Amino acid sequence: MGTVVAMRELRTVREWWADLTDLVLPAECGGCGRAREVLCPRCRTALSGDPPCRVRPDPEPPGLPAVHAAAPYADEVRAALLAHKERGVLALAAPLGAALAGAVRAGLREAWTATGGAGAPDGGGIRRVRGPVLLVPVPSARGAVRTRGHDPARRIALVAAGELRRSGVSARVSGVLRQRYAVADQSGLDARRRLANLAGALAVAPGGGGLLRGSVVVLVDDLMTTGASLAEAARAVRAARTDAVESEAGPGTYGTARSAVYPAAAGEGREERKTGPRMAGPYGGGGVISEAICAAVVAASPDSFEINRN
Repeated sequence: MGTVVAMRELRTVREWWADLTDLVLPAECGGCGRAREVLCPRCRTALSGDPPCRVRPDPEPPGLPAVHAAAPYADEVRAALLAHKERGVLALAAPLGAALAGAVRAGLREAWTATGGAGAPDGGGIRRVRGPVLLVPVPSARGAVRTRGHDPARRIALVAAGELRRSGVSARVSGVLRQRYAVADQSGLDARRRLANLAGALAVAPGGGGLLRGSVVVLVDDLMTTGASLAEAARAVRAARTDAVESEAGPGTYGTARSAVYPAAAGEGREERKTGPRMAGPYGGGGVISEAICAAVVAASPDSFEINRN
């Protein structure tokens, strides 16, 4: 009898240890489901094996800033993002955040090249940065955050900011964007309806405009499909920056200025965006202040990578 009890106790200890191990070490790879790793080497290569690329959806929504992505949203990358977002495999935030940091670096290099070169590539990072870099996550709906138990974009952004700081970039996360009202689920909507669904849905929290105006802003998200969310986020940032400048310099001072986020509508979404975002004013050389903004995501739809084949 004593032997039977001892065997049962041993089995209970083994089961308890297995459960505890699963909390610390994943039971399967988040990408392929095979190896007992957060992300196996093959899936890590799919996520971060290639340099981040400039991506552009088709059709491109007006006002979308330059977006860089680490990988196409397919196969192992898709599985890993869904595991992190929907199944709460939080350990995946580390490799996903590292991939996002790479996309942010690519966006910063392009933005500073376009605006006259306030930063220069230095290996995998940026040698010199003018002002702090703010990673601004696109906010998830409150209901979605409650259902999931976490905010995936913000969690990945925090990891990316840490990666950037370790490479010498003064980066931090600022969750200044808010949803002004509830929007419909985007999953069943096409590009045009997504734009209409999100129009005016985001705003910068009170007091956030001044913080944004004094920083290099990188809008971040885990995924870009049609670009509607990033375009709406850019619109909200532009409005807050303009309001912040006018509150300092007086109403109407910059009423005819170009956007602080992207150039005038005639050049949006096409190759006319050559000189980077500008806004007239007394703060920069030649009477012009340049406000750098770009966007970075972990993954984007495979079709949006077609820009790199032309």
